[in-house]
Amino acid sequence: MKNILITGGAGFIGSNFVRYMLKNEPAIQVINLDALTYAGSPTNLEALPGEKRHTFIQGDICDRALVDDLLRQREIDTIVHFAAESHVDRSILGPEQFIQTNIVGTFTLLEAAKFYWLHERKWNDGQARFHHISTDEVYGSLAPDEPPFAETTPYQPNSPYAASKASSDHLVRAYHHTYGLPTTLTNCSNNYGPYQFPEKLVPLIILNALEGKPLPVYGDGQQIRDWLYVEDHCEAIALVLRQGRIGEEYNIGGDNQPTNLEIIHTLCSILDARLPASPHAPHTQLIEYVTDRPGHDRRYAINMAKIQTELGWQPRQALASGLEKTVDWYLNNADWVAKIRSQQQYNQWMQQNYVDRS
Repeated sequence: MKNILITGGAGFIGSNFVRYMLKNEPAIQVINLDALTYAGSPTNLEALPGEKRHTFIQGDICDRALVDDLLRQREIDTIVHFAAESHVDRSILGPEQFIQTNIVGTFTLLEAAKFYWLHERKWNDGQARFHHISTDEVYGSLAPDEPPFAETTPYQPNSPYAASKASSDHLVRAYHHTYGLPTTLTNCSNNYGPYQFPEKLVPLIILNALEGKPLPVYGDGQQIRDWLYVEDHCEAIALVLRQGRIGEEYNIGGDNQPTNLEIIHTLCSILDARLPASPHAPHTQLIEYVTDRPGHDRRYAINMAKIQTELGWQPRQALASGLEKTVDWYLNNADWVAKIRSQQQYNQWMQQNYVDRS
């Protein structure tokens, strides 16, 4: 890798990956393309390591002319594709943007890479790589006694978000098998950690608890997820880029299966310990059960045997330590929280999805 294009690099996982690559790959140049929609912010890119090797460009991955120019002018040899609409609740209320970004956007990038790398014969000697970031939600929902998702698990997406990601996964796979585009793909479990947009469960609970606001629990709170610390995810992606087999898919998880309610109780316990004088302690008193998400998947679990066996990867953070690090980050970065929360669109969404929930 010399010149790497990271799409969605001002979002949560993308910005963490930008930091990881600048810190751990001192010879690369990072070109960061992000449309700066609600979940992407320049605030996520402040104080980067190796800042001179980072170039930010605001733009849409659906803009083929822009993508073509970037690939040629920057001599891009690696694409890491994070850019996606990713919140299930948003996809239920407004699926159209998920189709546009996640499917049409991925198609646009694939077409541009195919033309530049294969038709123009640039980086056609095995040095190029198109890496696509996907989700475990494409596999659907597991019953309590079913084995975890493996790379061979049939796709069965249950939300507009999951369906759009499944579609983009199929396009990536097809472009490898049909055209020979050098691709890899990873399906990750729920990420958490620094810089996560505060509509997602972990930062939402932390920030609401700090302010004494209700801690919303969808349904009975017994939905099960596998939780992956974002820096562990970044390390796994970098390893797949370096050592993963072209055309292959790898599942990445955190090796845990708590319920959502357990996550909330753990976060409350950490806050109780960090802030014993808080007027809201014990913070579990703020828990409030709300209307469940339509079609809410009951259980996800990840089988990581492939990436562990082939590449020797496993998560560094246990769930307890990762959640402690995450709580501490939000406690120590009030300025970041204030900037993100000052966005009008953010406040409108929080009112619509949580306060006015029905």
